[in-house]
Amino acid sequence: MPNSRVEILRSMVEQDPAGAFGRYGLAMEYVNAGELEAAVGQFRALLEHNPNYAAGYFHGGQTLEKLGRTEDAKDLYRRGIAVTSATGDGHTRSELEGALALLG
Repeated sequence: MPNSRVEILRSMVEQDPAGAFGRYGLAMEYVNAGELEAAVGQFRALLEHNPNYAAGYFHGGQTLEKLGRTEDAKDLYRRGIAVTSATGDGHTRSELEGALALLG
């Protein structure tokens, strides 16, 4: 049986490719389903259209870590730290700094 949530989110992304809500939701659904490469693609598109979407950096980085792409995860965390510093999102910046520190 097809995952109706994924279908709904795909439809949202098709209707509004730059929309953060649908794109982030689809990425997280892919993560939950273990479709990590698909999730990475959605996080990449999310951040291209919405570079200040802080959660995309954190969850995108975690997904890259799960794929063993540590250097890519570090890069994404660093980009997120720069964005959250500029936007004043101290909470997410702290989470990103912690994730980066764990990777060494």
